Amino acid sequence: MKKINFRADILPLKNELYRLALRITLNHAEAEDVVQETMIKVWNRREQWDEIESIEAFCLTICRNMALDRMKRADSQNASLDEADHDQADRSYRADPEEQAIQRDRVRLVQQLMDQLPEKQRSCIQLRDIEGKAYREIAEVLGISEQQVKVNIHRARQAVRQKFLETEQYGL
Repeated sequence: MKKINFRADILPLKNELYRLALRITLNHAEAEDVVQETMIKVWNRREQWDEIESIEAFCLTICRNMALDRMKRADSQNASLDEADHDQADRSYRADPEEQAIQRDRVRLVQQLMDQLPEKQRSCIQLRDIEGKAYREIAEVLGISEQQVKVNIHRARQAVRQKFLETEQYGL
């Protein structure tokens, strides 16, 4: 078992933890608070670090649970990501502003559709498609089987695809 160092092994996870917390809370300030509380909780459990198989999965699990607890307390699942984070358009259309605007709108729509997914599906798709985690890691973080992870990802992708196509064909 490797000796875990807070600065070298845990602190670099802060951006990943933030993205996970943001995907669950849908609020920048809440996500920042969740990450801070996660770091404190991980630090307070430093005596157990040597017993932990994957410190990354440990941190992600704590972050997810804290974000879910905050959501239950706040009961505010209808919030959306700020407009600033939706500006991730495909830059291959630089020469054509109209195409660039269409691409930006499509990215924004997909993110909004993902925000509407049930929490477990949203977490699975976030960890798999955005964070690039393996099914096994996602299962460990969420406390479900790998098969359940695959089913949640499949259902989430199917729901987003279906709603996206409906919106593209018929508009909002």
